[in-house]
Amino acid sequence: MLRRRDVLIGGAAFAGSGAAGFLSVGRKAQAREVLAQPIAHGVESLALDLAERPTALPCFNGKTLPLWTFQAGTTFPIVRVKLGEQLDTVFKNDLPREGEVASIHWHGLRIPNTQDGVPYLTQQPIAPGGKGHYSFVPPDTGSFFFHTHCNSTEHFGRGLIGALIVEGDEIEAPDAEYVLLMKDWRIGSDGKFLPFSTDEGAAKGGTPGTIRSVNGATSPVITVPSSANIRIRFYNLDPMRISEIGFEDAEAAIIAVDGNGLPPMTFESWRMGTAMRVDILLRTAAPGKSVKLYDYFSAQPFVLAEFKSEGRPKRTGGFDPVPLKVMPFPKLDEANAQIIPFEFSATPTGAAIAALGAGPGIQLGPLCLAKRTFWAINKQAWPGHDHQNLGPPLATLKSGQSYIFELDNTTPRSHPIHIHGHTFEVLNSSKRRLPRFRCDTVLLIPNERIQVGLVAGLPGKWMFHCHILEHQEAGMMGYIEVV
Repeated sequence: MLRRRDVLIGGAAFAGSGAAGFLSVGRKAQAREVLAQPIAHGVESLALDLAERPTALPCFNGKTLPLWTFQAGTTFPIVRVKLGEQLDTVFKNDLPREGEVASIHWHGLRIPNTQDGVPYLTQQPIAPGGKGHYSFVPPDTGSFFFHTHCNSTEHFGRGLIGALIVEGDEIEAPDAEYVLLMKDWRIGSDGKFLPFSTDEGAAKGGTPGTIRSVNGATSPVITVPSSANIRIRFYNLDPMRISEIGFEDAEAAIIAVDGNGLPPMTFESWRMGTAMRVDILLRTAAPGKSVKLYDYFSAQPFVLAEFKSEGRPKRTGGFDPVPLKVMPFPKLDEANAQIIPFEFSATPTGAAIAALGAGPGIQLGPLCLAKRTFWAINKQAWPGHDHQNLGPPLATLKSGQSYIFELDNTTPRSHPIHIHGHTFEVLNSSKRRLPRFRCDTVLLIPNERIQVGLVAGLPGKWMFHCHILEHQEAGMMGYIEVV
């Protein structure tokens, strides 16, 4: 009998051609949406200290490596705030390398542009020994994360990432919740870090890791309550890996994409590029049994995590996932939206880079830029070492107006495309049957054209880039300006 696993292995084998599908499209009839409202007020304080901390994670097989982390005592901090609370963050840059400037980007959050944390675009970055500060009220519930936005390939490679969860979206609480952070590590046979970036990787699909992990362990076994509904917040935080995640022989539903609630969709599998997140409601196995989460986008299915059930059953009824509350996003005026084309290509050219500055008191620095460019957006490659300006915006939008971005991937590689400060609706694809959903990062497979709709948000310069970090640093990055 042909099983789901066999189908997905076959799909992964020719995925590079763009033929692999987008598989989780089954959706229940939409119930009446419940809007999320603030559930708390006040201020949550967060202290971060970016520093090198030698660490021996379980997946390192006894080796200790010089990780860079946000906090002492935890490799990947998980920060939780409630909808309505203000997050005040003070961070110190104690990174060990001279000139290793840093700023913190809050991925997926629709916050003021001054708080977006993009060096040389929205702020001057913080030099080693210096301190920085961010203060904002997260406007949306969901599964977000934070990371630095300069020398990103190495920073991700050394572990400088953390999760940010904004609570307040649950109509019915699950029996338990688990946060899974997937990330590879580039470690050689000598137990030391390999180069985080290579020209070959940057010019192709990215430089792959050598050790896979979820929460710092390889294929961890997680003890869960039996016959229970558990919420899994799954993050792809690898610098380049594209995965097709799915369970075998389990009842599960997707309840949010990139933190945005949606009517529960039957979960068969979900294609994820780096920086993408998915919230899953899983009915766990009977006592003593387990459910495995696989990555099918490889030569052989890889077990990402195993959920082993213990204790008396929590539920005896059928699996009927309850949707999450949703945010009151501005409604897209699709009929009157302006269509703006964006071509993602492998033909960079610096000729169109104009002499426009970043803003008062902000100067361009070399660390965030690559010495070579392999990628471009609309034939413009993000400025390299020799450029002393940011170049013009890829588009200028008016706040509150509706737009349809036509994202056209003319390359033989996949690109997860992220727009800062906004979420958008995926409308259609030239190659796949997609559900309509809201996200902040969308995966373009080779030679695919996707239309996404958005209502322009807060004014400012908002970064727009591929989240395969070597592609970002080698040209596939620009910005849109909202006025």
